[in-house]
Amino acid sequence: MSRKIIVILGPTASGKSALAVKIARKFNGEIISADSRQVYKGLDIGTGKITKKEMGGIPHYCMDIISPKKIFTVADFKKSADKAIEKIFSKNKTPIIVGGTGLYIQAIVDNVILPEVKPNWKLRKELEKKTTEEMFELLKKLDPRRAKNIDPKNPRRLIRAIEIAKALGFVPNLEASPPSWEVFQIGIKLSDDALKENISKRLIGRVKKGMIAEAKKLHSQGLSWKRMDELGLEYRYMAKFLKGEISKEEMIEKLKSEIWKYAKRQMTWFKRDKKIKWINHPTFFSVLRSFPSIL
Repeated sequence: MSRKIIVILGPTASGKSALAVKIARKFNGEIISADSRQVYKGLDIGTGKITKKEMGGIPHYCMDIISPKKIFTVADFKKSADKAIEKIFSKNKTPIIVGGTGLYIQAIVDNVILPEVKPNWKLRKELEKKTTEEMFELLKKLDPRRAKNIDPKNPRRLIRAIEIAKALGFVPNLEASPPSWEVFQIGIKLSDDALKENISKRLIGRVKKGMIAEAKKLHSQGLSWKRMDELGLEYRYMAKFLKGEISKEEMIEKLKSEIWKYAKRQMTWFKRDKKIKWINHPTFFSVLRSFPSIL
């Protein structure tokens, strides 16, 4: 049986998860999540993690595998995803990668060999004294390519990026060995207006489902305000709200703006890969029109 991998990618709120389940049903597939925050246990509503009901009986991998108090690197993801891919192939099924974390997806698609860089605690302590603006300026000097697609307000990712660049002494070019599978990369590209509307509706829906209560519970279980800030987006601004720094209305409006900026950064990353075939609607028939050879 040929080793085929289907990748469903795109910006946040574009409809990737639901489409992946439909494709999994049609192609006897199982799903691997490529989302840098959905790997964490308990980060459910805030990350838009697919529910058991929405999974429709399709197994999902690389979700809920580590405590949010711990750091999970791209190298960690690659190991987990490689293991899941081989397990799915062993069952004569099709691995379906779905997500919006570009580096995670590239690590699988191009079979990237990631540099092993251990934490530099002395450097981290020095960097923690700097503002995110100062760290971002430092990263631009060390690794301008990485600076173009990183969240400039995420201290955890800024520190890690600087740590890697300094440890290697150069801007790393990701090495890749030829993958042992054929890849079909399907990107969902909605209009700006449609994506902004999806972001707004989904955010309001998450608040109604109990997103703030989820954040409050995580903090009561020992997840620090600092760590919530590092996790970014929803958790960063919910932490600010729960600490009384901003109102609920300010939190929602700020999140709409920041999630939209994040979606644009995702597209900036994906546009570099010319092998991605884009569809304008997250439907099964759109996929078949773009990839008749997938059958």
